[in-house]
Amino acid sequence: MDLARALPLAFVMIAGPQILSAIFLATSEGWRRNSLAFISGAALSITFFVTASFLFINGVQDGNSSDDAVLIGVLVLLVAAGIHKYVSRAESEPPKWMGKLQGADAKFSFKLGVLLLGVFPTDILTSVAVGQYFAQADSPWWHCLLFVALTLLLLALPVLGLFAFGERAQAAMPKIRDWMNDNSWVVSEIVIALFVALTLSDLL
Repeated sequence: MDLARALPLAFVMIAGPQILSAIFLATSEGWRRNSLAFISGAALSITFFVTASFLFINGVQDGNSSDDAVLIGVLVLLVAAGIHKYVSRAESEPPKWMGKLQGADAKFSFKLGVLLLGVFPTDILTSVAVGQYFAQADSPWWHCLLFVALTLLLLALPVLGLFAFGERAQAAMPKIRDWMNDNSWVVSEIVIALFVALTLSDLL
């Protein structure tokens, strides 16, 4: 049950510049290499922050910290992530630096994966919240890896679509990109609100 609650937050991780970058890289020159590098960088970054949060809370709990305090910490992080998503929703156009992705190389793509999925405010807040949540629920560490795996699978959908459907997927990507750019924040807010409600129910 704890795993089923947390996994939808993987969508929050990729909604925004993250999935837009994955789409751009999937249509760039050297798209196989660039997409693999981007996803590898994301894997490193997400795994680090989720694991660090998980281990930190486990250490705190060994010091007899209350479960309620941990849940309150999760709530604070998720509310902050929700606020950031809402505030940044007005950015209807992709960032200017995305125009450089068509000529990106593997090194740039790897760094982008590390930064977007690690340092980006919403993602670092969500990663830390997920790690805290799993630790508080006494879930095994490998649950964190399932969260990481689902996030990476969502990031890989553009390149997997190219492998599976070829030109049809490439033709559909601009429409998918525009929809994600306009509406992903709404879905993210719904997922965050649902997780907040479930966490509140554990506190009450």
